Amino acid sequence: MTEIRASVLIPVKNGGPLLGEVLDAVLSQQAPWPFEVIVVDSGSSDNSVECARQRGVRVETIPAAEFGHGRTRNLLASMARGQFLVFITQDARPAGPKWLYNMVQGCDAEPGVAGAFGPHRAHPQARHVTHCELNQHFAGFGDKLSVVRLEDPARFARDPGYRQWLHFFSSNNSCIRRSVWEQLPLPEVAFAEDQTWALRAIEAGHAKAFVPDAVVYHSHDFGVWETLQRNFDEARSFHLYFGYRIQDSLAQALKSGLYLAKRDLGWLRSGGLQGWRLCKNAIYMGFIEMARVSGQYLGTHHDRLPAWLLRSVSRDEQLQRAGAV
Repeated sequence: MTEIRASVLIPVKNGGPLLGEVLDAVLSQQAPWPFEVIVVDSGSSDNSVECARQRGVRVETIPAAEFGHGRTRNLLASMARGQFLVFITQDARPAGPKWLYNMVQGCDAEPGVAGAFGPHRAHPQARHVTHCELNQHFAGFGDKLSVVRLEDPARFARDPGYRQWLHFFSSNNSCIRRSVWEQLPLPEVAFAEDQTWALRAIEAGHAKAFVPDAVVYHSHDFGVWETLQRNFDEARSFHLYFGYRIQDSLAQALKSGLYLAKRDLGWLRSGGLQGWRLCKNAIYMGFIEMARVSGQYLGTHHDRLPAWLLRSVSRDEQLQRAGAV
């Protein structure tokens, strides 16, 4: 039987029309070795299961209540036959036919590489600010294939920025060497299972690769309330799992919000907006940025919040209760 080199693993819940585009892009990948695609659906009420099965993709189903970010991806990995476990989400569409090949080659760049990740680009219809923000974020990892590992323990201990750069990872577009996953599965945490795994891998002495040519289209234009919720979840998880206090001071949070709103204004101008359209979009992005830093502040101080507020402000808990991805 021909050895499968890579397994593309996708957790799904109500993927909608974009799921078909994602699967078509995955199935059309050009690679000199065999690969497989596996979907685990956690209770879709749309045609996601049929959409995948019609394309010949293996689909397994689980009850919605059994979904967990790390747990479900570990289930997918346990079903896989590939030497490399490639994780994407139902809304992360490979940008080209060499995405899979590039990702696996990057993960196999050195024997010590435990995992690799690639950049996200905003979906074409996304907000101009979203395009700018994602481009800026991933530019920080460079434009060449790079392999990094923990080489400065003293700096790692004292410099949170260096530590975050080392453990940044994304289940929306990543690859894990199967032999490493068998020893170090994804943690079953409420949020940030990808970065929590990467931190443990880095601390265990493994390396991590960034593959700039393994691009997916993946972005969200969240509204004001969703932005607050998303940033609450991220800040709370960063405090619980990494010890970071993203926004410890309310005054500093407001200062950060103003800085981000000013940054967005510059990006809107660079996108050609003028007059009333510029003013309207700048005001809206101001609300978005204030929601972002408010969520970060609340998430940093999650241990002081009453249980009823925690339940309402956490987007991830609401999705988990609904069995969503």
